[in-house]
Amino acid sequence: MEAAVVVCGTVHLFDDLGTGTNADAEWLALIRAVEVAQTLGMRDFDLLGDALEIVRAAERALRGQSVGQAAHDHTDRFRAAAEKAPPRRVRWIRREQNLAGIALAARHPR
Repeated sequence: MEAAVVVCGTVHLFDDLGTGTNADAEWLALIRAVEVAQTLGMRDFDLLGDALEIVRAAERALRGQSVGQAAHDHTDRFRAAAEKAPPRRVRWIRREQNLAGIALAARHPR
């Protein structure tokens, strides 16, 4: 798996994230986004994602609500990453607007 995070127009790419599902990749991208934002010293930041189910689960995780067993490992890692400086919110955007997804797609032209 691979993930991309875009912060203020700069693309951060993460390769060799193991194997897994699309949902796994979406969670890993959110976790990496939190880590990048914190490394850059950001305090008031939003996370954007185009996988509605994952976005909703991440929002619930930030509020301390249950997200179900399937995402349990990811939500624990997400909560731990967000503990120091949590995002203000996790917001859904359309796939065509997702700059991280566009950056990944550019790596694999068809």
